[in-house]
Amino acid sequence: MKRSKRYKSVKEKIGRSKAYELDEALSLLIENANAKFDESVEIHFRTNIDPKQADQLIRGSVVLPYGIGKEKKITVFAEGEKAEEAKEAGADTVGGEELVAKIKQTKQVDFDVSVATPDMMRKLAVIAKILGPKGLMPSPKTDTVTVDIKATVEQLKKGKLNFKNDDSGNIHQLVGKVSFGDEKLRENLKSFIQAIKEARPSGAKGEFIKTITITSTMGAGIKVNI
Repeated sequence: MKRSKRYKSVKEKIGRSKAYELDEALSLLIENANAKFDESVEIHFRTNIDPKQADQLIRGSVVLPYGIGKEKKITVFAEGEKAEEAKEAGADTVGGEELVAKIKQTKQVDFDVSVATPDMMRKLAVIAKILGPKGLMPSPKTDTVTVDIKATVEQLKKGKLNFKNDDSGNIHQLVGKVSFGDEKLRENLKSFIQAIKEARPSGAKGEFIKTITITSTMGAGIKVNI
């Protein structure tokens, strides 16, 4: 991959193999994030799990203190009283069978996360192949299949994130914007790192987290001491 002169300049300021304390790594990231737009801040974990083993999968959720700088569009699949709860809680789209039928027909989705009541799950089967590949299928594992619709939607609006490992056993997550500044980004990062540590699967052996790296959209990766 061909890198820009700006990227190479930033990379030269960062020790290739050095791992920094979180505060120092964050200062380096902010200092060198000088793109013409508000860059996002990401964190990447390389873990020691075997993603092919069911007892080594990493899944969990966390509410970041300051959100990620982007409000999620939430769709709730519910009917009757629960649909009203969803609307009152601030869901962007609420619907039952008619919404399922619309998605089945258009194959279009315009939301970041979906929530469903348990009785709606069998009705969602016809659009599972549309929602599933996009990571939008409600699931008990991410607390998005629930009867407590109001609390779930409110938490998601506050910045609740669901996370899981990818096919390589690693985790990647957006944790804010450079414009948040040191303090807010630090608190978000600390909250997410702690959530990953607490989500250590029962089958994980030996060293769980191998490396932690933070970066901005246009920046170079900066290793953080575990």
